[in-house]
Amino acid sequence: MVDLYPINIEGHTFICVSVQLPKTTLLAISNDKGYIMCGALDVALLNEKLKERKVIAGRAVGVKTIDQLLNAPLESVTDEAGGLGIYKGMIGREALLRMV
Repeated sequence: MVDLYPINIEGHTFICVSVQLPKTTLLAISNDKGYIMCGALDVALLNEKLKERKVIAGRAVGVKTIDQLLNAPLESVTDEAGGLGIYKGMIGREALLRMV
């Protein structure tokens, strides 16, 4: 099953995606500038092999719901996200607000 729906954070709209996979759930919350995602996100790949794309993203691990993703500290962030003041340990919701 795939769920796709908007949420509002402090007047800004983001899109939530939840994909039920065998034994796991893929989670992401995005806008037109960047996104945060569950542990499936490969930050090292984005920073190294795809650096020219300048992806703004953060990764939280151990989350099972969109609400947990919003409230979890980020385990890692891309270099481009760091340029916006998004850092490891920042709560997902706060990171999204730096992407507006």
